[in-house]
Amino acid sequence: MVDSIFSPTRLTANVGGREVVLECGRLANQAHGAVWVQCGGTVVLVTVCSQPLEFDKGFFPLTVEYSEKMYAAGRIPGSFFRREIGRPSERETLVSRLIDRPIRPLFPKGLNEDVQILANVISADQQNESDVLALTGASAALMVSPLPYDGPVAGGRIGRINGQFVLNPSISQQAQCDLNLIFAASRDALTMVEGDARFLPEDVIIEALEWGRREIQPLIEVQHELRERCGKEKMTFTPVEENLPLVEKVEALAMEAGIAEAMRVPDKLPRKEARKRVKEAVKAALLADPQWAENEAALHGCGEIVGNLEKKLVRRRIVDEGTRIDGRDTRSVRPIEIQTGVLPRAHGSALFRRGETKSLVVTTLGSTTDEQRMDSLTGDVTKRFMLHYNFPPYCVGEVKPVRVSRREIGHGALAEKSLRPVLPADDDFPFTLRVVAETMESNGSSSMAAVCGGSLALMDAGVPVSAPVAGVAMGLIKEGEQFIVLTDILGDEDALGDMDFKIAGTAEGVTGVQMDIKVTGLTTDIMCAAMQQAKEARLHILGEMAKVLAKPRSELSQYAPQHAEVFVNPEVIRLIIGPGGKNIKAITAATGATVDIDDSGKIAIFAPTAEALEQAKEMVSYYDQRPEIGKNYQGKVRKVMEIGAIVEVLPNVEALVHISQLDIGRVEQSSDVARLGEDMLVKVVEINGDRIRASRKAVLLEEQGHPWTPEDTARPPARPRDRDDRFGGDRGGRGRDDRGGRDDRGGRDDRGSRDRGSGRGQGGRR
Repeated sequence: MVDSIFSPTRLTANVGGREVVLECGRLANQAHGAVWVQCGGTVVLVTVCSQPLEFDKGFFPLTVEYSEKMYAAGRIPGSFFRREIGRPSERETLVSRLIDRPIRPLFPKGLNEDVQILANVISADQQNESDVLALTGASAALMVSPLPYDGPVAGGRIGRINGQFVLNPSISQQAQCDLNLIFAASRDALTMVEGDARFLPEDVIIEALEWGRREIQPLIEVQHELRERCGKEKMTFTPVEENLPLVEKVEALAMEAGIAEAMRVPDKLPRKEARKRVKEAVKAALLADPQWAENEAALHGCGEIVGNLEKKLVRRRIVDEGTRIDGRDTRSVRPIEIQTGVLPRAHGSALFRRGETKSLVVTTLGSTTDEQRMDSLTGDVTKRFMLHYNFPPYCVGEVKPVRVSRREIGHGALAEKSLRPVLPADDDFPFTLRVVAETMESNGSSSMAAVCGGSLALMDAGVPVSAPVAGVAMGLIKEGEQFIVLTDILGDEDALGDMDFKIAGTAEGVTGVQMDIKVTGLTTDIMCAAMQQAKEARLHILGEMAKVLAKPRSELSQYAPQHAEVFVNPEVIRLIIGPGGKNIKAITAATGATVDIDDSGKIAIFAPTAEALEQAKEMVSYYDQRPEIGKNYQGKVRKVMEIGAIVEVLPNVEALVHISQLDIGRVEQSSDVARLGEDMLVKVVEINGDRIRASRKAVLLEEQGHPWTPEDTARPPARPRDRDDRFGGDRGGRGRDDRGGRDDRGGRDDRGSRDRGSGRGQGGRR
């Protein structure tokens, strides 16, 4: 009989002042392990399934997929198909890595299972983050599953507000934090760290992590209790026993073939060739030995045995002699070379070399329309700073498909976090920034080369960063209770060591960290030693960078977009845009500029050249002009009336040209001079609030050499209307005699001829 779905096993733990719920038995009961993790209104369902491998893949095939369902936040996906399909978002990829990294080392070596962990966000309250819940849920699902797993671990986030640590700060609180660390920890030690800080000292980072490890212990205890109450029986796992005779034989052959000498070759490619020759010699010797020649398993496994011997030799040499593969001591940084302005047309570029790792980093400036826009549970998110890290196969001499891997996304995100704190505020520097780090050659610490090169490329582009940033990767050799921290590790030292701890920052403090370990945990004393050595190395690297480029260039590249801000009356924004965007499209087409309009009247213009910028500014400002008294305007007649004409002297600005001001002489009807839709050159003669008077007559007089003065077109005093006089009075005509001609003060005589005298009747049109 199936149990009721309404009676699951439900346990709670109080962490950081919030209740976290772990539940089993309501959903996904056919999975090998399934846990519902909830904090507030945020819920993550994590499932674990496994199946036996048909053949040895040469690695542990663990797959972790984190996904955010848009219905969780009451949203419909913005994709064309309106469903969550296709490649995962950058955030989903990064959170998948956060889950994978701390749990992968906790599976036993040689586990012959294909394991898949799926973490789905099915409810999101916009305040409680789902990433750390997913990490804890993955560990809990493994605890209740039949899979062998040396857990549990729990995930948490540490923030700091006003000098006080906060565990799992809400989404709104994170904006106030100067520290944002995501970590995983067991009962006794840290297993993973990643995050960013705002120039905090190393001791603050260490204190925060130790505090956070203690605070999340209730999540460790509740997983043990969940295992006791609803865990499935663990599958039988028998570690593969070493074939000791084969191991002894292969090690002896490798030593005879010169593996110890090969591991002392300082350069990567020659060392790789030397190791290859040793393995080929060992395999040839086994094939020549009748005892092993027909043993395919032995021949297949000799490469792994030689690899294990390499690891033992390198580690023993470091412990006994304090000397590393390339001959350095444990604290030295590899030689550094730097070149800036490498690419002639790029906005900023730098070539950063440290040992055999080389990164070409390029900075590009764009307008606000170049921002990255992403669909997320919290709504549409925009990014104005992006750092993309590329690791093409040629950088390690390999032939592989060119794809953007999770590793590349993760390394780019770390470098982006490390550089973001030194960037200027958006209001001070409104450009969109994209930094691309192309790994040209790699032998360890290429992500930190991206940080150093990225800092230099930003300064080369003239971006006013507050300080240079450098990064370094630290390694660890741990034998029993003894440990040695390695500065600026090589690729082989990463593979053969126990830790990869990347730390970036300025001379003032740390801006970014990422730590992965291969041992069960990292204690505080190891953390302190690693952070102190990293600081020494960082200051050394910053000194080398300062020799080439100590601060940002004073001017932007001539090829960078030119920027200006124009403030207009918000009421004319619709005119600038025009019907259907006609006007704004015309500005863009004529200048090549990007015009960003804010409802407040602030208009940001990004143009390809200084000339285009000035042209765009003029075209935008044209729609926000104010008329000036005494200035001529080429207007368009918008309306013809008995008393005169309405002329649009500026966009959306109209003026009355009285019939008396349409011409020098008398005008019988306005339509004799003014025709609808035609252009008319007029002078603005009066502004009274929103009422504007203009004169064509004043322009004509100026053309005849009579400079205009305000008195020439002053409004005459009004006369009482004489309704019996059809020609005089307030109708606007000049005083007429009884024959309809002008009087002797100017105008027409009794024969109707025009008098060019300058006298004007006081009852004239106005």
